[in-house]
Amino acid sequence: MTWWRKLRTNRLAQLGAILLIALYAVALGADFFAPYSPYESQLNGSLLPPTQVYWRDGETGRFFPHVYPTTQGPVDINTGERRIVVDRTQPSALRIFHRNDKGRLTLFDTAGPARINLLGTDEQARDQFSRLIHGSRVSLSVGLIGIAISFPLGMLVGGMAGYFGGAVDAVLMRLVEVLMTIPSIYLLVALAAVLPAGISSTQRFLLIVLITSLVGWAGLARVIRGQVLSIKEQEFVQASRVMGGRSLYIITRHILPQTATYGIIAATLAIPGFILAEAVLSFIGLGIQQPDASWGNMLTLATNASILVLQPWLVWPPAILIVVTSLAFNLLGDGLRDALDPRTLKQ
Repeated sequence: MTWWRKLRTNRLAQLGAILLIALYAVALGADFFAPYSPYESQLNGSLLPPTQVYWRDGETGRFFPHVYPTTQGPVDINTGERRIVVDRTQPSALRIFHRNDKGRLTLFDTAGPARINLLGTDEQARDQFSRLIHGSRVSLSVGLIGIAISFPLGMLVGGMAGYFGGAVDAVLMRLVEVLMTIPSIYLLVALAAVLPAGISSTQRFLLIVLITSLVGWAGLARVIRGQVLSIKEQEFVQASRVMGGRSLYIITRHILPQTATYGIIAATLAIPGFILAEAVLSFIGLGIQQPDASWGNMLTLATNASILVLQPWLVWPPAILIVVTSLAFNLLGDGLRDALDPRTLKQ
């Protein structure tokens, strides 16, 4: 049974793959799926609850999906609850594949003065659903870019340590052990805290990716070293060495490809760690900064007890998406591990 056929029979791996395809498709098409700009505020619209959709006309009873303009009213001093003012004189019809007044085609929007806020609005009166969609671009890309940087580094360092041995192995493995003994979260916080102030969001994003990559390669390098120690003694490697092959050529051409199976599985299982690292840094204020959106900095609202109690819809969606994304990668990684297991491929 080929690995592909075995993977296709794994329902949990299929579920993980479908979830990831959907998440990345939405992230790539954020401008289409998000009805509003993640930076745009609406007048008197801070901390609004999810917009209620009315499906029928109140007078005729015909099918007429619509919403009403909603604004923030006075706040109850005793309970902290906000009174919501709904203007029922201006129903705004819902439209699918609607081109807004800025000429941008969106999946859904309203034809009228009202706005549809599926997940309510935040403290700055910005649509939470739109910010969640646009924030997925940052949170999901961190994992892929981080893996693209850290895993080639880990495989190369592990390959060199295992192939050359001796002093090279000792120096590289001591470096790996030092990195592995430092708790990654503290190292991330320390490195992120020294980022220069005033840098742009793009620069901060790239620096965060580099920081997470710097602490993400050590474990892989250690495992790859162990595999290379056994692979380098095999006949095809010895033959290449006798024929005059250079060390770097032998490592990259003959040895590291033999570890690709483990690398693919490990990369899939490691991506959630990069996503969680970005979320943690953004949550504590050292990652992506406002007004830019990421799932991590959207969770900073959870530090406000009143929002956590009175507006829980602002906190749960990004938290759930982080959990779902991590679970999807783990399901796919477990499926790949089972499918690429040499013992099952022989069956």
